[in-house]
Amino acid sequence: MDIECSPRENKLFELIGATAHAMNVSCYLVGGFVRDKILGRPTKDADIVCTGDGIALAHAVAAALPGRPQVNFFKTFGTAQFKLNGFDVEFVGARKESYTTDSRKPQVTPGTIQDDQLRRDFTVNAMAISLNKPDYGQLIDPFGGITDLKNKILRTPLGPDITFSDDPLRMMRGIRFATQLGFTIDPDVYEAIARNNERIKIVSQERITDELNKIMAAAKPSVGLDLLFRSGLLKEFFPQAVELSGVEIIEGKGHKDNFYHTLQVVDNTAAKSEDLWLRWAALLHDIGKPATKKFEEGHGWTFHGHEVVGERMTPRIFKQLKLPQNEKMKYVAKLVALHLRPISLTKEDITDSAMRRLLFDAGEEIDDLMILCESDITSKNKAKVKRYLENFELVKQRLKEVEEKDKIRNWQPPISGDEIMVLFGLTPSREVGVLKTAVREAILDGIIPNDYNAAYQLLLTKAQELNLKPVSGE
Repeated sequence: MDIECSPRENKLFELIGATAHAMNVSCYLVGGFVRDKILGRPTKDADIVCTGDGIALAHAVAAALPGRPQVNFFKTFGTAQFKLNGFDVEFVGARKESYTTDSRKPQVTPGTIQDDQLRRDFTVNAMAISLNKPDYGQLIDPFGGITDLKNKILRTPLGPDITFSDDPLRMMRGIRFATQLGFTIDPDVYEAIARNNERIKIVSQERITDELNKIMAAAKPSVGLDLLFRSGLLKEFFPQAVELSGVEIIEGKGHKDNFYHTLQVVDNTAAKSEDLWLRWAALLHDIGKPATKKFEEGHGWTFHGHEVVGERMTPRIFKQLKLPQNEKMKYVAKLVALHLRPISLTKEDITDSAMRRLLFDAGEEIDDLMILCESDITSKNKAKVKRYLENFELVKQRLKEVEEKDKIRNWQPPISGDEIMVLFGLTPSREVGVLKTAVREAILDGIIPNDYNAAYQLLLTKAQELNLKPVSGE
């Protein structure tokens, strides 16, 4: 073979080729599997194109395999798929495609392998390996994909305007490939993305966000986010991020470009964590700044309360982008709301009370919050960064000491609301909240220790102020 496959893969591909030969059809390995094998990247799936019925070929191959894997097929699209020892194999008939201007769903007719290669998104994905007896294992590369792989460049088999107008999601895919693989998008291709950016509106938000999440999961997400921004694609589905861009100057005073600052924070976070949702918190941490930007004479630019506004914006943005409306969204909103707190502690005398409150408010997310806050230090002034990081280390050390001493992380007050209701014969009411808050605040402020007896005594004192008495007569 012109590509190096494992013995297990070779055995499977030989069976597919033999089965296709028996059915009098030609078949080929295509697309991402071929590309990744040449690049030496791991592969976990393979696409097979045949000049005939892909669903029938999939069933025939599965029937010849030990264990007869279950075939899932979709008649509408003419595709079939099965898994073999965790390896995903998909079959489709070679086809021609034609598109209308208002849909990315093509009209499909049977075609040759050449037709199939011509309809693919990029030359590096349009290479095929023959599984047929006369030329088994031979690379079929009509558009110079192998050269583009070596040169790390993304070009389209057809004119890029046709490629992107036919299927606008390919614009997102191109930027995703450039981000994941470290490739450059050919200048003519990138200009075509900018020309056709409005076409992305006919693609479902779910498909767009799936590509966006793959960009966010890359080693350096800023590459893709910047390409999305400069091409005009980002404004079509995420205008709030675009509003972060630019610098305004009044009286000689300007603020930093919050878009490019945000990209640096995302990259800094990505270098420390693979958690997609922590990276989303980094992307949204300053999203409230455009709405809170204000110039104060004699002082300069301020963004007071941007963390509160950003917390409120997060659920709306998640809904708009079809991101999860669950604990993931709440996690991101929480980190956005808290992202200034640890940094503010580097600028003042650090009290145990302030540390307890941060530990209490952050809970299980304290470690992720600290990663986000450290990533938020992006000044070009090396001395300033060094000073910030040294102060930040002091905060981290103090948090550790306070947590070991007071066990505040995920802490619950020693007397619950239910116990308060039983103790004073109350139903759910304002008084219960007042008493519960009094205990919590006294412990967080260090007025009383974090134990039941101290909390109980404070409760009795506070209850007297509210003219409440324990039902036991104490």
